[in-house]
Amino acid sequence: MSVLVFFIVILFAFYLFYKTKYFRSRLPVEKKWIAAKSNIALGLFVCLFGINHLFFISETTVTFVVSIIFIVYGGVFGWVGFKKYKHYLPFAAEEAMNESRSS
Repeated sequence: MSVLVFFIVILFAFYLFYKTKYFRSRLPVEKKWIAAKSNIALGLFVCLFGINHLFFISETTVTFVVSIIFIVYGGVFGWVGFKKYKHYLPFAAEEAMNESRSS
């Protein structure tokens, strides 16, 4: 249980870190790329939160249903974030290279 809690806290910290970077970034494609990374962190956070509740919190029907919803929603959110991350990665690298040339 403590390992899951550790990963939940780390993923929440990564989510906050990437959201802060998102608001500080000025490049449009880089913002989308960073938003995709924050989506991955948030999705994994929600998924692990659901797993933690499923196995280590009181075992009622409501807890079971909510945990399954969290696991599915977090998995889908993380998967969509990963797809966006792969899509925007080459564009963000090209944008960063163009930005460094013009500076």
